[in-house]
Amino acid sequence: MPGAQWFSGLTAPLSLPNLPRTSERNKMKKTPLLIISLVLLSINALADSQTAPKKDVGFADYYLKEFEAEVKRAQGSANTMFRNKNEALKRVQALMQAYPEDPAVQALYERTRTALMMSKGNYMPITPAMVAYLNNEKELREKYAKLSEVKWAELQQGRELVTKVFPTEDPLKTTPDASPVGKTIVLPEVLYPDNQFVGASGEYIAVGKPSTGFYYVNISGREWLGAYEAIKRFRREVDGSLGESHNFTVLGTVQGPVMEIPGNRRMNMAWGWVVEPEALYIDGRIVASFDAEHEKGGFYAEEDKVAAIKQGWYTEKSVPEDATPERVMEIFLAAIKEKNYALYEQCINPERRKTETGKSLLRYHWDLHQERLHGEYVHATFSDTKITVARGFDDKNDLENFFLDDAQKDHLTKMQGEKVEYATVQSQAYDANGKQIGVKHTHKLIRKGGARWYVDDYAIRF
Repeated sequence: MPGAQWFSGLTAPLSLPNLPRTSERNKMKKTPLLIISLVLLSINALADSQTAPKKDVGFADYYLKEFEAEVKRAQGSANTMFRNKNEALKRVQALMQAYPEDPAVQALYERTRTALMMSKGNYMPITPAMVAYLNNEKELREKYAKLSEVKWAELQQGRELVTKVFPTEDPLKTTPDASPVGKTIVLPEVLYPDNQFVGASGEYIAVGKPSTGFYYVNISGREWLGAYEAIKRFRREVDGSLGESHNFTVLGTVQGPVMEIPGNRRMNMAWGWVVEPEALYIDGRIVASFDAEHEKGGFYAEEDKVAAIKQGWYTEKSVPEDATPERVMEIFLAAIKEKNYALYEQCINPERRKTETGKSLLRYHWDLHQERLHGEYVHATFSDTKITVARGFDDKNDLENFFLDDAQKDHLTKMQGEKVEYATVQSQAYDANGKQIGVKHTHKLIRKGGARWYVDDYAIRF
């Protein structure tokens, strides 16, 4: 039947296209999300690979801050041990090599560079004028070296000299003909104060050894002191590089034998010939002689001409009455550099040089200043002046004076007596290469009654 055929057609399976199953369709929907997630994870991983761990950055920052604090405390001095320097540099270097694009690491790197340069010390240009004193002194030193060589040869002319210095004549076995007594001797290698000693019969310098015999240079009398003090004046006035320990060649007269225990030596008593000095010679430097008629007991060659020669050096010759504390310190430094001892004294508080002890201390610290300006630094700058009124009415105190009229000010001025002011000035020293030496030092100056400023603590180094 047709109807049956129609019904059977309805019940026959339909021919539909091959569609994905439900699970497969869900997978297809999830695929783009998975890809996006993977991309995001890759981006995050890449970002993480370029960012330093916070823990490592924190440790580096800690050590860097410690290093920066040490540099600040050093105040520009390079002669400082920085305990955290290497640790800070190592940590920042490791971070910079591993994470060069991390802004936090880049910031640490820049801070490290700045701190490292500051740790090397401050520098300033050294001009020829700042070291002119060294060149002037060198020329004068060379002049006196040649002059002293000629003078030393003249002192030996026409003298009966001991021809064989060592080994010495044995005092117990010598004959009258061989005895050196009364003869002139040129005795080298006289080390003072190294071989100085006080014996039973006087104060001497021992020269020699047990196997070849001894000479004992007598330093108890005026003969030695007159010549030696002339050497000290030469150091003070001409050659500041001359130290305290010297190797002299002594021209003197052999006096006679004496038995002593040579100082600073672990040995028995030994016979030796006493030598009375007449002149002292430092080879290539200066010769000084004893002179009983000289006002100072002795002199060095052409000592009387030194002052005239140095007049041409001086850049400062007096202290102006209106000089500021910083200006006084500049003049004080120039006086030391140029070996102008008179100006050096003029800069110093008169109360400091009233007594003989005070004058001796001035000379002592002059020598120390000379040594420093020939071995440690060549120049100094001055700054940061602060002035305080220690006694008397302070007419510069604007806060108090705002409440006082002229009559009250006059009354306080009379009542409180002479005005005494102190000033502090900071100095900073530099070597010949312009490198800062040490940290700043504080110098104190004093002014009384509105007069000019004087250096009060002249012993302080620059």
